[in-house]
Amino acid sequence: MKYFNSILVANRGEIACRVIRSAKQLGYRTIAIYSDADAGAPHVQLADDAVRIGPGPVGESYLVPELILQAAASSGAESIHPGYGFLSENAAFAEAVERAGLVFIGPTREAIEVMGNKAESKRRMIKAGVPCVPGYEGHDQSDETLLAEALKIDLPLMVKAAAGGGGRGMRLVHDQADLANAIKLARAEAEEAFGSGELILEKAIIKPRHVEIQVFADSMGNTVHLGERDCSVQRRHQKVVEEAPCPVMTSELREKMGQSAIDAAKSVNYRGAGTVEFLLDDSGFFYFLEMNTRLQVEHPVTELITGLDLVALQISVAQGELLGLTQDDIDFRGHAIEVRLYMEDPSQDFLPASGPVDLWSPASGVGIRIDSGICTGQAISPFYDPMVAKVIAYGPSREIARVRLINALKETVLFGTPNNKDFLIDCLERQSFIDGSVTTAFISEEFSAGDLETRSPRFTDSAVAAVIELALQHDSHRNHSLLVSSNLRNWTSASAMVSRKQYQFGELIHDLSISPIANSADTYKVTEATAEQSTVVQLVKVEDNIALVVVDGANLVAQYMSPGHGQIYCSIEGCGAFFKDMIILDGAVDEAVGGGRVVAPMHGLLLEVLVKEGDQVVKGQTLAVLEAMKMHYEIQAEIDGIVDEITAVTGQQVAADDVLVEINDGEDA
Repeated sequence: MKYFNSILVANRGEIACRVIRSAKQLGYRTIAIYSDADAGAPHVQLADDAVRIGPGPVGESYLVPELILQAAASSGAESIHPGYGFLSENAAFAEAVERAGLVFIGPTREAIEVMGNKAESKRRMIKAGVPCVPGYEGHDQSDETLLAEALKIDLPLMVKAAAGGGGRGMRLVHDQADLANAIKLARAEAEEAFGSGELILEKAIIKPRHVEIQVFADSMGNTVHLGERDCSVQRRHQKVVEEAPCPVMTSELREKMGQSAIDAAKSVNYRGAGTVEFLLDDSGFFYFLEMNTRLQVEHPVTELITGLDLVALQISVAQGELLGLTQDDIDFRGHAIEVRLYMEDPSQDFLPASGPVDLWSPASGVGIRIDSGICTGQAISPFYDPMVAKVIAYGPSREIARVRLINALKETVLFGTPNNKDFLIDCLERQSFIDGSVTTAFISEEFSAGDLETRSPRFTDSAVAAVIELALQHDSHRNHSLLVSSNLRNWTSASAMVSRKQYQFGELIHDLSISPIANSADTYKVTEATAEQSTVVQLVKVEDNIALVVVDGANLVAQYMSPGHGQIYCSIEGCGAFFKDMIILDGAVDEAVGGGRVVAPMHGLLLEVLVKEGDQVVKGQTLAVLEAMKMHYEIQAEIDGIVDEITAVTGQQVAADDVLVEINDGEDA
C-alpha cells in the first residue's frame, strides 16, 4: 500500500465538504474539483486547492475519469476519495486510479465489479450462504427461459435490471399474463439506462423494511459490522429518512444480519467502507438486496450511535493500517435520525427544482448535525442531484431524536427554490413513524395527493410578513432621506395611516390593511375586511433576517429575507412561504405574462424552439422544450398573438426568468 498525505475528492456538494473536513482534521492536504457550475461552491472554498475540470454537465466533468486523473496529476494529489455517486462505484475508474500510481480510497476493482451487478452479486451471495430472495439470476437471458423460470416463483414477482439501480429497469408483476410485457419494458429501460439488458427475476417482498448493515474491512481481511440503519421511508426507490438503530431490531436479529453482511464482504475480499442492504419482512426473515461499495449518504447516523468517524476510518484503511477494531469494540448508544433535504416540489410529484439559494440558515443545537454543500447566494444547478443537505438529530432515545429533528427542521431556513422541508416534518409527525412501524410503502400509503399540496399561509402568517415588509420599506425610505428621525415612523398630521398589501396563493387572497396603533411603538393592527378578521402585530426586534414579534400576545420568531419590490420570504415556527405584494407587482405581472413575455421557469438546457418570428400562436401552444434535472418541460404561450422576437437559442443553457419569446397580442398596434 502506497503512503499518501494529500487527497483529491472526486465529488461535489455536501459529501465533498464532509470528506474534506475529516481529511483536514487529520492533517491531509485536500484538493477539490469543480465544474463551471460549481466555481463558487462551498466545497471549492473549503479545500486547500481546487482544480477546474470542465463545463457543468456531468458527462463533461464529474463523470470523465481522464479529467479527474489530470486534476490529480496537476495538483500533486497522491490519493482519490470518490465520495458517493458519480464514479464511486465505477470499477474501471478504481483500477485507473491505481494504475496511475494513486491510492483509491475504496474497495478493489473486483469487489466493485461483482457487487455492481445484481445477477453476479446474487450468485456470489448464494455461494457464500447469505440469505437471498428466491428467484432467477442465470446467464440464459432468452425470453423463453425467463418466462419458464418465472413459473417457479410465487407471485407477485419483480423483474429487475441486473445493472444499475434507482428503480429503472424494474417492473412489479401481479399476473402471469403481464410477465412478457414486463420483461420487454424492463429490458428496454435497462439497455437505455445502463447499456445492458440483463435481467433477474425475484419473488416480490411486499411492504418490507429496508434495513442495511454498515461493514468495514482492512486490507488484511479483518472485517466488522457497525450495526444497522433503517431506510424504509422512500419515494421512487430513493431514500428520504434514515435512522439507526432499526426500531424493530433485536440483538439476535442484529447478530444474524451482521454476520451475513460480514460473510458478504469477505466473499469479495472487501476493503474499506461498504453497506450490505437487506429486505426485512414482517416475519423477521431477511434477504440480500445489494451491496453498495462506497460510503453511504446516510452514514452520519451510524457515526452518531458508534462515535466513529467513517471517513477517517476509510483513510486509515487506505493507508494500509489495520482496522484496530474487533466486533466486541463496537458499542451502540442512543438513536439518530437523518432526513435528506431536496430541492424538489412534493406537490408536483417531487419534481426536482433548480434556482437560487436566497437564504440558507441551518439550525444548531444539542444533538443536531447538518451536513450541507450550499450557501446563501448560490445557484442550484439543473445538472446535479437535487439533494443539498442532510439534517441529522441524535438523542438518548428515538423519541428525543425525533423531536429534536422536527425542531431543527423548523428552525432551518432555505429560501429561494422549492424544497421538501415541510414534507419531511410531515413524515416525522405521522403516527406510523412515531410508532416505528413504517415500511417501504409508507409514503404511498400515508400521503394522498392533497397531503402533498403546497399549504397556503394562514392569515396571521401573512399579517406578520406584511408588517415586517412594511418596516423594511420604512427603513429603506429613511436611509435614502436626509436628516429624518426614526421617531417619525408612522407619524402623520392627517388621519391615521393605512397601508395595503395583497398576497395571493393560488385561489387564496389575503387583502390586508395595516395601520399603526397610536402611542404603541412598532405595533400594528392588520385587518382583512373580506374575511372579517384582524390581529395585532408588534415588532420587538428586526435584524439579521430574524424578527421577534408578538401576535395577539403570543411571542413568535420569524425568519425572513426580502429581495425587495414588494416580495418577502417569511418562515414562522417552521411554516414558510414567499409573499408577493400583488399591488406593487401588478404592473410587472401584466408585462411579464399578459404582455406576452415568455420566460424560462427554471435553469436548464433549451432542447427545442418550435416557433419562429412572425408565427401566429394561440394560448396553450407549445413554444419551446426545456430540459432540467433530466426532466422535459413544455413552455407554452399564455396569450394569442404573433411572435415578435425570439431570444432563445436551441442547445444553449438558460437561467430562470430569462426571456425566451416575445408575443405581440396586437392591442398596441
